[in-house]
Amino acid sequence: MNNIIQKVTETVAYIRSHYKEESEIGVVLGSGLGQFTNELLIEKEIAYNEIPNFPVSTVQGHQGRLVFGTLEGKRIVVMAGRFHYYEGYSIADVVFPIRVMKYLGVQTLILSNAAGGVHPDFSVGDLMIIKDHISQFTINPLIGLNLEELGPRFPDMSEPYNYELIEKAKRIAHQRQIEVHEGVYVGVTGPSFETRSEYRMIRLLGGDAVGMSTVAEVIVAVHMGLKVFAMSVITDIGIREEVNKITHEEVLKEAAAAEPKMTAIVKQLILEV
Repeated sequence: MNNIIQKVTETVAYIRSHYKEESEIGVVLGSGLGQFTNELLIEKEIAYNEIPNFPVSTVQGHQGRLVFGTLEGKRIVVMAGRFHYYEGYSIADVVFPIRVMKYLGVQTLILSNAAGGVHPDFSVGDLMIIKDHISQFTINPLIGLNLEELGPRFPDMSEPYNYELIEKAKRIAHQRQIEVHEGVYVGVTGPSFETRSEYRMIRLLGGDAVGMSTVAEVIVAVHMGLKVFAMSVITDIGIREEVNKITHEEVLKEAAAAEPKMTAIVKQLILEV
């Protein structure tokens, strides 16, 4: 923990040597938003393996580059590919890029992910705006010595997902006749998909969807004072009567099918931030 500030400073200095503009909005492209960079006027791209202290994404469907650009005048930095605890990284590595975004000027963070649906009304391909999360099944990234430069020892998590951004996204979806749900996202470590009993437990605890990312990133973002918005694409249904076999290929296929809808919402949301 002691050298986080040093590492962030080194990383930001390297990025600044290639791109000097401040970015006000950060976007993490998980499943469901993978091609969002096509919406940008791209000004600079830097591969993760060129950036000091950055991990390198190993997951199929995650590209592994930091993209800087504008969307109708809004300056944006995009993580095209995120890092997951199940890949073998420390939780500090998983959230490191979020800390870097803060030091690059980011004030609002937007995230997407693929999730398994556990709410009985959800179907494959649905979109869910995350209104809250349950983090007890993941590693909290704030464990260890707290650095006041980053945020308080005990950050308030009563509103991890910004209510104003949620309401804007709901209005945008309604205007575009895109159906969206709101729900609670349960974060787990993965990489195995959940058992039938685990899906039932998650539902009993109040979860509407479950996934292997996002929660640690959001905790760190809130710790640093960022406004956060996140959305899931439901790529599989956890509780169902037929054979419950899920593959990563199935997840990617369903995420790609839902991508245009999520992209439309996020694009307009950014313009209204």
